[in-house]
Amino acid sequence: LTSAVFILSFIFFECSILSNVFFLPVIPDLLLLFTIYISIQKGCFQGETVGFFSGLLLDFVSAAPLGLNALLRTIIGFIAGLFHLTIGTSGIVTPMILGVFATFIKVLFTYFISFFFPGVVLTYDFFSKIFLFECIFNGLLAPVMFFIYHSVMQIPRRTVRSFPPRTGFRTQRTDRRYGIPHPAVS
Repeated sequence: LTSAVFILSFIFFECSILSNVFFLPVIPDLLLLFTIYISIQKGCFQGETVGFFSGLLLDFVSAAPLGLNALLRTIIGFIAGLFHLTIGTSGIVTPMILGVFATFIKVLFTYFISFFFPGVVLTYDFFSKIFLFECIFNGLLAPVMFFIYHSVMQIPRRTVRSFPPRTGFRTQRTDRRYGIPHPAVS
């Protein structure tokens, strides 16, 4: 439910508000950052699901061919999900690298898909200002957005339980209800 609220609010924010801010050279991709965060925190399946539905909704409100953003974000969600709980999302540097890398992967896959659908899929030029600004915006916004996602979602961490070391062969256990020694020990 929280993911659905994030997806809908970011689509509204990107398409209604950020697209009308005329001094921004590009629109930062908040949905891409959310897909990366969910994938790393919760795994491939949930990352793919968030990527697919956010991309599909983005396809409905944008001029992109139906399914293009869904495919791109599903693939990116899967790739990021491969690093489930191995990459930390706290701090500043790691989220920045993840934001820039995800933008690069998005542009690379868009370029690859454009070979199959020439003239239909608009591509980025790797040496253009648009690509540079989108990488910078996504990289700078990633630590802030990851902090917001983490504070709102409060995803529980998985921890490995360690048992206390055995002090000896026979330990004194008591029946907790009555405070008497456990019969298995005597």
